[in-house]
Amino acid sequence: MNQQDKLPPVPLADAIDRFIQRIGMSVAWVYVLLVLVIMLQVILRKGFSSGLIALEELQWHLYAIGVMFGLSYAQTTNSHIRVDLFYSRLRARTKRWVEVIGILTLVLPFILVVFLHSIDFVADSWRINEHSSAPSGLPWRWLIKGTIPVTFALLGLAVVSRLIRDLTLLVKGEN
Repeated sequence: MNQQDKLPPVPLADAIDRFIQRIGMSVAWVYVLLVLVIMLQVILRKGFSSGLIALEELQWHLYAIGVMFGLSYAQTTNSHIRVDLFYSRLRARTKRWVEVIGILTLVLPFILVVFLHSIDFVADSWRINEHSSAPSGLPWRWLIKGTIPVTFALLGLAVVSRLIRDLTLLVKGEN
């Protein structure tokens, strides 16, 4: 994050952001594991003509974990992508209003819908002890599906943190 994108301090929001960032930095180690699994799979496949379906699925799972936890991390560091022609030209106060309106009308409702539906999705998977349909695939498909409500709860927390920050700064009149 460059200096102009740095968000002004707001103690409660900063504490929430630090919590989420610690989780994100810890989970980021799955990428090291992912690289090792990919290397092992390539060696097995190219060197011994014998790749494993379980390793293939593990790659998908590790990548999914990294991406899903990365969403809330990106939100707290303000490093997510903004595809916008006008936002960068707006005054700081106007940007805060755009953020507040966007969070309340678009982002939080979306997160809530995904979170609520993912709970039943995971519960059904757990109830039937869902596993890979591949003969030698990974068991416990509900475990990877369980990252959806967890990561969307973290994303919701990150978005609430941003909402707190923007509302606080709007009330205080800070840029």
